[in-house]
Amino acid sequence: MSQMPLPKYHQIYLVLREQLDEGRFADGLPGELALMAEFGVARVTVRRALERLAAEGLISRNPGRRTRALPPPAANDARGTDGMSRANLRGLLENLVTMGLHTSVKVIDVATITASTQVADALQLQLGDPVQKAVRVRSTREGPLSHITTYVPAGIARRFGRRELAKKPILVLLEESGVKVGRAHQTISARLADNVLAQHLEVSVGSALLAVRRLIYDDADRPVQWLHGLYRPDRYTYEMQLSRVGGIDAKVWVSNDVSAQFN
Repeated sequence: MSQMPLPKYHQIYLVLREQLDEGRFADGLPGELALMAEFGVARVTVRRALERLAAEGLISRNPGRRTRALPPPAANDARGTDGMSRANLRGLLENLVTMGLHTSVKVIDVATITASTQVADALQLQLGDPVQKAVRVRSTREGPLSHITTYVPAGIARRFGRRELAKKPILVLLEESGVKVGRAHQTISARLADNVLAQHLEVSVGSALLAVRRLIYDDADRPVQWLHGLYRPDRYTYEMQLSRVGGIDAKVWVSNDVSAQFN
């Protein structure tokens, strides 16, 4: 496997950015000395990583005070008031379940945690409400395909855990728990693999990944699942059909050709 080494400060930046995104630093970030010890680097390396986070508006640094996380920028309304901004839910979700049934899954972790600001906002909960956080790696015969983190309100997730998540797609488990899936809102972007993702997906640190965030609503328009997915673009394809009269029809599938591109 060819290597794409990233500077140490950038690797630290990627890890801290993901941890900020998960709401881990509600009481402030660790000090420079603690970060130096955690990552085994010099102070100048830690400072470069923090400076980049500050430049992106993710943290606030004031001399003599603890570095603190800043609220994420306001996102577009996840309810998708414009009908053309939403995928054909029935076709997409059926396709996702089918793909899930034809791949294998390894459950990395399942735990009940308190909702961070971002998770609470997405699932329309109160800050600190209990949610199930599940981390899984899905694979094909060729190897790892995706690293998936899902957040589900604890009241819904109480009916399934590690054993069930290892056997069935989470959309199936939601329906078996009495949820009637209504619609979904999805965003797709790109992200570079940090050291944790690189290990799970068997890619080099700094490799490009397809980043998917999907919010699932029930038929009463209540959020029931928030998914963060990181996919290898050589093994995952996303295709959309656009129409002026028929809305959007979306499909996803895994690729047997490791050189395939994604759309």
